[in-house]
Amino acid sequence: MGSCIICGTSVEGHICETHQQDVVFEFRGTNADQLTPGRFYRGTVDGYAEFGVFVDIADRVTGLLHRSELDQRLESLEWEPGDAVYVQVKNVRDNGNIDLGWSIRQSEREFRGTLIDDPSEDFALLKENVESDDDDDDQGPVRHTVGDVSDDSGGRSRDAGQTGSQTDEGDAGADTDSDADSGADASAESTTPDRGSTGGSGGGAVVETEPQTTNEEQAAVELTQVAIETLEDRVGDDVRIEGEIVDIRQTSGPTVFELRDETAVVDCAAFEEAGVRAYPDVEEGDLVRLDGEVRKRRGELQVETEALIVLEDDEREAVSTRMADALTEQARPEDVEPLAEDPAVDAVIDGVREAATAVRRAVLEDRPVVVRHNATVDGYVGGVAIERATLPLVTEQHGAADAEYHYFDRRPVEDGVYDMQDATQDVTGMLDNRERHDEKLPLFVFVAAGATRESLDGFDLLSVYDAERVVVDSADADPEVGDAVDTLVSPSLTDADGSTTASAIAATIAAHVNGDVREELGHLPAVSFWEDAPASYVDLAAETGYDEDDTREIREAIALEAYYQSYEDKRELIADLLFPETDEERGLAGHVSEQFRTKLDAEVETAEANTERREVNGKDVLVLDTDAFAHRYEFPPTNLLLDELFRRHRDDVDVVVGLAKDELYLRNSGHLDVRAVAATAAEAAPNAGLHAKSTRDGCLEFLSGERDAVLDAVLDAVADTA
Repeated sequence: MGSCIICGTSVEGHICETHQQDVVFEFRGTNADQLTPGRFYRGTVDGYAEFGVFVDIADRVTGLLHRSELDQRLESLEWEPGDAVYVQVKNVRDNGNIDLGWSIRQSEREFRGTLIDDPSEDFALLKENVESDDDDDDQGPVRHTVGDVSDDSGGRSRDAGQTGSQTDEGDAGADTDSDADSGADASAESTTPDRGSTGGSGGGAVVETEPQTTNEEQAAVELTQVAIETLEDRVGDDVRIEGEIVDIRQTSGPTVFELRDETAVVDCAAFEEAGVRAYPDVEEGDLVRLDGEVRKRRGELQVETEALIVLEDDEREAVSTRMADALTEQARPEDVEPLAEDPAVDAVIDGVREAATAVRRAVLEDRPVVVRHNATVDGYVGGVAIERATLPLVTEQHGAADAEYHYFDRRPVEDGVYDMQDATQDVTGMLDNRERHDEKLPLFVFVAAGATRESLDGFDLLSVYDAERVVVDSADADPEVGDAVDTLVSPSLTDADGSTTASAIAATIAAHVNGDVREELGHLPAVSFWEDAPASYVDLAAETGYDEDDTREIREAIALEAYYQSYEDKRELIADLLFPETDEERGLAGHVSEQFRTKLDAEVETAEANTERREVNGKDVLVLDTDAFAHRYEFPPTNLLLDELFRRHRDDVDVVVGLAKDELYLRNSGHLDVRAVAATAAEAAPNAGLHAKSTRDGCLEFLSGERDAVLDAVLDAVADTA
């Protein structure tokens, strides 16, 4: 009888069944069927195939490590024929083929001992002298400490991989002198058994160990917290790092914690026992303090964890604030000149930088960016500008080709109002993604939408989950929206001279988000103006190869496509219209524009033949019954039809009114307070349930049974306030 070198259990040999995977075996047999499935073996690379790597376990005993078993792409492996590797025998087939599995431990010293698997013996033999690993990547001292197997309190043994963990109350081996409230690290005492005794423990039975330090010596070592970006220069040193756990991976050996501070990310390996979760109370998102030794594994930095504690209260707040400030500073763009002269954009340039910082920071934090924009030309162009700037950053951050579809989304909203229906859909989706895919809550950016108080209910629902909200709009914004969102960019809240579009602001934000796409954005502001585009934007578009006919055709084409499937982003189609790469794509806008003009002219002609002219208190009013004399489910939509009617008749009418079954739309040349109109009209039609539905689109909503009374009341109110 002997003792298990890991736990000291009495066994026939030197390893118990439980700890077979904690040691590495050297095979002395000659046939595949003499191997023991489940064990880890030392082998040498024989060669590569298209489907994996052949590994020699012994002379004439070769197995296949299939590419599906690797934790990286086969092409990225740096193994050369003859290199020592460590693999697990998963299966030995009847025909002698050997299926091998990947081992995260690729150095003999990472195992807790080495045994000889000699089929001529009844059990594995101790390897008395283990050669040191010549891997140039393994630098610095290696600890092979062993738990006291005589500890009759049932304590856990520890090895070099698990250099101390925070233990649950009552666990043996925990430092009972540590003060949890003061943030002291829980550590494990370990002693090295007499090397002359039978068995031993872990690597201590076969590998020379460093002298054990006393508690006084350990207490004298005061680790200084360092930044992760400095670890490259600290290989072999004991360090302390603080940050957020962003990922936890359980391997067949250690648990790997991915830790990020304000400077970089590093993997930290903690070993409990093979395949057993270390520090089970630590979760993703926790802010922690971790002590350990900096190592290199296959060319990559790794920290061998000695102690890991979750920070709380003031310590957590300090680390959180430090990381947040550093990340914001990293995300903040350098000063960027506006795309062209625009006083309205100049007035909100500080807000432009804040919005750009929010987008860049979301990408750095691996948070999705969701752009919610009005289903209009202005909304689409502005939303696409931010999309164009953000997608390259997402691809760079995540590498995967499909990352831009997981970490960026653009969704239109109707009437520029983010209502409870929109918010409920978004919240349901983001919570589902968090539950099913562990996705972080997104940043929501609203373009040409959300600036009025009609969106407050939707914003309040997002705020329940602390989803960050940015609003970018050129329409008149309500001050209370600024209190409901994190960033509000609107010239209406400044003393700016002149007017602009949401697209002009969003394109400037996009240039701050990603300066590499600045030249691609030059024509977008000119596209977003239906008329009277500022000369600065017309000239900028011309410099980028788009004359006024080009921008008109693009505008009309987007207006048509925005109507159909209005709830879809149409990413590729809109990109072809706005950023054509071929002559064929360049001609797409002109082709779609012809359809726009044909459909719009036909609808306007029908509407003009059926309008009613009224004179109310000296105001000339043009009234169109849109239910009776417009195609409800055909292009153009009501808003676009009324806009065009007003443009064509503003020289001879003051107000255009579109009357539907339970909605009324107003168009005029001056500023019209739609809420004031609704309030005044509601007094004259008290049973109509009249209220402003969308102030930016001049839309009022009422009960259909009071339709005639509402029209009269609204016309009187408009005449009094217009």
